[in-house]
Amino acid sequence: MNFSTSVPVIPEYDRKDLDDALLLQLYRKMLLPRLTEEKMLLLLRQGKVSKWFSGIGQEAIAVGVTAALKKDEYILPMHRNLGVFTTREIPLRRLFLQWQGKEGGFTRGRDRSFHFGSREHHIIGMISHLGPQLGVADGIALAHKLRKEPRVTAVFTGEGGTSEGDFHEALNVASVWDLPVLFCIENNGYGLSTPVREQYRCENLADRGRGYGMEAHIVDGNNILEVFTRVSELVERMRTDPRPVLVEFKTFRIRGHEEASGTKYVPQELVEYWAKRDPVVNYRKFLSDAGILSEEEDLEVRKEMISLINREYEAAARVPEVAFDPDKELNDVYRPHVAARRTPVAPGRNIRFVDAVSEGLYQSMERFDELVLMGQDIAEYGGVFKVTAGFSDRFGTDRVRNTPICESAVLSASMGLSVNHMKTVVEMQFADFISSGFNPVVNYLAKSHYRWGQHADVVIRMPCGGGVGAGPFHSQTNEAWFTKTPGLKVVYPAFPEDAKGLLATAIEDPNPVLFFEHKGLYRSLYGQVSEDYFTLPLGEAAIRREGNEVTVISYGMGVHWALEAVDECRASADVIDLRTLQPLDTAAIYRSVRKTGKVIILQEDTLFGGIAADIAALVAEHCFEYLDAPVIRVGSLETPVPFAKALEEGYLPKLRFRNALQRLMGY
Repeated sequence: MNFSTSVPVIPEYDRKDLDDALLLQLYRKMLLPRLTEEKMLLLLRQGKVSKWFSGIGQEAIAVGVTAALKKDEYILPMHRNLGVFTTREIPLRRLFLQWQGKEGGFTRGRDRSFHFGSREHHIIGMISHLGPQLGVADGIALAHKLRKEPRVTAVFTGEGGTSEGDFHEALNVASVWDLPVLFCIENNGYGLSTPVREQYRCENLADRGRGYGMEAHIVDGNNILEVFTRVSELVERMRTDPRPVLVEFKTFRIRGHEEASGTKYVPQELVEYWAKRDPVVNYRKFLSDAGILSEEEDLEVRKEMISLINREYEAAARVPEVAFDPDKELNDVYRPHVAARRTPVAPGRNIRFVDAVSEGLYQSMERFDELVLMGQDIAEYGGVFKVTAGFSDRFGTDRVRNTPICESAVLSASMGLSVNHMKTVVEMQFADFISSGFNPVVNYLAKSHYRWGQHADVVIRMPCGGGVGAGPFHSQTNEAWFTKTPGLKVVYPAFPEDAKGLLATAIEDPNPVLFFEHKGLYRSLYGQVSEDYFTLPLGEAAIRREGNEVTVISYGMGVHWALEAVDECRASADVIDLRTLQPLDTAAIYRSVRKTGKVIILQEDTLFGGIAADIAALVAEHCFEYLDAPVIRVGSLETPVPFAKALEEGYLPKLRFRNALQRLMGY
């Protein structure tokens, strides 16, 4: 694309029926971020801030879109959209505190730039992995639609971000579900240093809307009146006729991707051309020529704004640097939650593991009207394991939602639902498939509360495990991918009662929970489970067998292998069923080890880098003087999960565990 000829040099301003007061207001709203940025560039040169991503020359887009929205409509900006924050009237002092990494900023020094949100201002900030915020916008809009609220959600991305899979997934989901999302593409010519000719080959990015059956428009991003009036017209229709709309704003990035990178890669003629299209300078001339803004009035407005900016910066500069408090840091990783203990009342009856999961989910749907289930084939079909069979008849397909095969966008949408005050349970068809949605789990769901206090009220159900001849892509037990990530909770029940009670607890918990369900237990394992709604606490292990000679630690299917081996070996063993891996019940582990003096840990996952390694290290660190033998770990073979029965039996650790237990008993 030839940006130098794609739009006229000087914008043609059409005021339509806008009054003088609104025209002046739009100018002031563009001027404030421009002058604030000029202050930031000065501070950057003075070494008083560490980094800055400039939006100079793009103010009309951020201001025009934000001004067209209602104040209670969510907007998801990026790092060049200072005008979004100032138009929503976030105090400059708080912004300066944020940019300096100080207490009083939105992230209290834990993140920089615009990587934050403000629930008060209905702004949800970006993360550096650009794509997920598009799916988050889908989730926010879905919550509005389910509550029949006439609201639009606007989300920004750059032309470079449209190459990410998340962009296409989010547009597809929004289109299929008729979500009122305004997808705003700021096409500013370069993704860092990569020009658009190396980013895409369609003539205009708006053309991509056709592929999703989506209305799409091209707007001059340097013309504040065109941005404001076109977006105002679009969102007004979207509120009454919910549907997604794609808007490509043609603009240009005058400064570097960030200030340190410079602009040497940009042809000088492009810089000169777009400098003539400065949205603030040209709009000021329009107002002046129309007799709406005099030079004296403009100077007075600038003087007031510069004084405000300097005053607010100086106040922020006087705030001390943030102090490190390890307890405070650790306490903010999760949203505080004290789970209410609801013990079973009704007598138990013998049901399958899969029925316990289904029952816990069903009763939670009855208990929480704001709970939405999402997953592939979970509605009329009931899911591949029939956990949600009949749910759509009872709760409707709005709350039991079939999704496209878009794991990343759906998991991001679950975050958006949480932002907009709803709960979500997402079913991965198989735990293996979460790799397609890994980024939003470990970088968005996990970190949001620690970064800026936004919890992620999401449970991700993970049918997992081998032994059923499903091969490398349907058999993994991949809990170790997530136990490493602060901010996630990981639950892995081994018995039907735990499956039901722990699932109910996970859904009540406002933090993101990975809930592992071993497929091999679904229909093979029965247990006594109460009919009523009850919860079981996270972070409390269960002692399945008591003894004095050895401590056996496992979870999931491994608990059943361990119990069988203990019986075969006639071992006097404490068999600890961890039930939850994060939080981990270290107290129960240490008590048992101090009693028995010997420890063996069994996991179905491959051995290296698994949860057993951490438990072994913890035992060695805290119980070394009580040990009478080395700590033993047993896991599956260091290969992908094979398909053929003989190969899979050799891969799984069941036989190796029994042999290792015998050796440990004789040590």
